[in-house]
Amino acid sequence: MVETRLPYGSQVLATGAHFPRKVMKNVEFESFVETSDEWIKSRTGIESRRIADPALGETTLTLSLEAARVALDRAGVRPDQLEFIVVGTVTPDTIMPSTATQLQALLGAPKAFAFDLSAACSGFLYGMSIADQYISAGRIGHALVIGAETLSTVINWRDRTTCVLFGDGAGAAVLGRTEGERRILSTRLYSDGQYGDLLSIPHGCSKVPVYSPEYRLDLAKIQMKGREIFKLAIRNMLDASASVLSDAGMTTADVDFFIFHQANIRIIDMCAKSLNVPPEKTWVNVDKYGNTSAATLPACLYEAQMAGKVKEGDTVLMATFGGGLTWGASLIRI
Repeated sequence: MVETRLPYGSQVLATGAHFPRKVMKNVEFESFVETSDEWIKSRTGIESRRIADPALGETTLTLSLEAARVALDRAGVRPDQLEFIVVGTVTPDTIMPSTATQLQALLGAPKAFAFDLSAACSGFLYGMSIADQYISAGRIGHALVIGAETLSTVINWRDRTTCVLFGDGAGAAVLGRTEGERRILSTRLYSDGQYGDLLSIPHGCSKVPVYSPEYRLDLAKIQMKGREIFKLAIRNMLDASASVLSDAGMTTADVDFFIFHQANIRIIDMCAKSLNVPPEKTWVNVDKYGNTSAATLPACLYEAQMAGKVKEGDTVLMATFGGGLTWGASLIRI
């Protein structure tokens, strides 16, 4: 899917992020799975991750709410100015009502239509693209896009190949209409369902519901074929990045900053190396948070802005890859 430039455009007015309080370090896994801090760090780059605590009331919804409040405050946009709310997540608080409609109520955004979107790690980019289309068409003025996950709820804590990889968190962006050059320049989105079994949660929904004889708790958790995912993630993020650059008539030399999905430090390094991106022009937080799926891109952009690495007028390329399989890239002038 290619997005073409319209008279109006959408500008990322501000971003926000929020993470659970509990920090889980690698060494904690040593007590219940066969792994070690050194093994995890050397293969993934992850040193710790945040885990939502139900006793503190931390859920996908509450993480989304806090991230949204940060973004709205920084944007100077009131909730009652929002006309669209989308939450990219595969771990909603409830299937119905959606996380987005619950968020709408908590924020006090009566003008907004709202829904959840399931595209795994690509959820934020998919959501931002939809918001961009509505804004660019002149149908709405402001949108709130969230990527949020509590992946700790769908992890098999006895599977050392997956349990060490994921964490919980939320990222948010407020978009507004613009006629200027600071806008989303191009987005490309892709999916390929024939590879869906490489990263999946096969049990627990209507095909194999929890009350059926076939239901297995271990298959209601994340299943991943890591080697195959590794290869596809790099190739497809690079291809998507090349496509948005081509759309905008730009090269990597014209881009001020790059944000790649934070699944694994080796994937990030390979993407950066292939595009000749120096370390100072990209952001890494996989070491602190692990793979937070749909929350990755907005959280990274927020942190990079707060650190002064991404400034007003900079051009940022973001690329992602997730279950489904889904992937994509976006080129934004901040």
